[in-house]
Amino acid sequence: MSNTNSPYAALQYKQFVAFISGNCLITMAILIQEVVLGYSIYKMTHDPLALGFIGLAEALPYISLVLFGGHLADRMNKTVLMKLSLFVIIIASLILIWATARSTELSQNSLLMVVYAVIMLIGFSKGFYSPASNSLTPFLIPKNVLTNAATWKSSSWQTGAILGPALAGFLYAYLGLTITLWIVVALLVVVMILIGTIKSPQIPIEENRKLPILKSLREGIAFVFKTKIILYSITLDLFSVLFGGVMALLPVYSEDILHVGAQGLGILRASPSIGAGLTMLLLIYYPPIKNAWRNLLLAIAGFGIATLIFAISKNIWLSSITLFLTGAFDSVSVIIRSTIIYHFTPDEMRGRVSSVNGIFVSSSNELGAFESGVAAKLLGTIPSVLFGGAMTMLIVTITWLRSKEFFNLKIDK
Repeated sequence: MSNTNSPYAALQYKQFVAFISGNCLITMAILIQEVVLGYSIYKMTHDPLALGFIGLAEALPYISLVLFGGHLADRMNKTVLMKLSLFVIIIASLILIWATARSTELSQNSLLMVVYAVIMLIGFSKGFYSPASNSLTPFLIPKNVLTNAATWKSSSWQTGAILGPALAGFLYAYLGLTITLWIVVALLVVVMILIGTIKSPQIPIEENRKLPILKSLREGIAFVFKTKIILYSITLDLFSVLFGGVMALLPVYSEDILHVGAQGLGILRASPSIGAGLTMLLLIYYPPIKNAWRNLLLAIAGFGIATLIFAISKNIWLSSITLFLTGAFDSVSVIIRSTIIYHFTPDEMRGRVSSVNGIFVSSSNELGAFESGVAAKLLGTIPSVLFGGAMTMLIVTITWLRSKEFFNLKIDK
């Protein structure tokens, strides 16, 4: 019999271990690709708006399709959907290799168009992959270890997010862009193999397959909007990261403000994930679900304060420390938000609720990257980050005043 009180309870389930291993590797692969492409584009254009368009190119197809992806995740074999989506991502990555290897033969505008088109294809694929992947966890482990599973799942993501950016800077510096992109493809193939070892669960309610698609989508959206604790938690994340996120501007900081180059960019990109990864290790032993809502608000406030300090830093080590803290605070909010969604969502709606959450997360990350690029273009890089940090603090304050009913929220493990 498994020990559900152990910090390692979720790791007793082999399919869950395969799942989070794949989660780690796909995160690493995508972030390596994102970092080296972003750095290459900024070196080529010296335009922060060009970086913003990377986020927009991924967000628009993702947001357009993720609700339908959630509908499919609740109706069909989740692992098959993941493998089909991953296959398209691999093809897209191969196209990137072809384009970047011929960068001297293509004009700058032509190369940018190919890169943006491929990123849109990846966003399209993630619109199907993410709901299937995010809704799979509760079917791989018992309900009484969901909080522990959420922590390990987030830890696997953070591990990939630590290794990916850190490796990206060094791989780019020593091996070049094309070989680095081949490494990305190899990692994605390993993910495909790991997914192949997971048996997809049966849909718990057979009638769910018979729902018309529009009714199915409306049902998922309506559930999120009537379940205030879910709506508030994902909305808070949306606006705080939308305004407070700085990741898209790190190539600008590394080149023009801190003057640390590609290796420095790798350090900056890895710092938030190192903070998150170390915090996740603590959260395995000390889950933040007692006084969950208060902890969520405090964590996002800490994220905002660290962002404000990062904005004005001119030293790479101070900048790295503040980014470390943003990752640490964000990891607390991720665990609490994931646990809330797992706890309050019925099995037959997990795909659709995951897709709605995915829209909010994508809006905060990818559209946040576009917002960062536009704001930096209009206001300047440092003022735009200061504005984002201030907006995060304002949002936390407003939410604190409007959500006191959740302050005593306790979630069972």
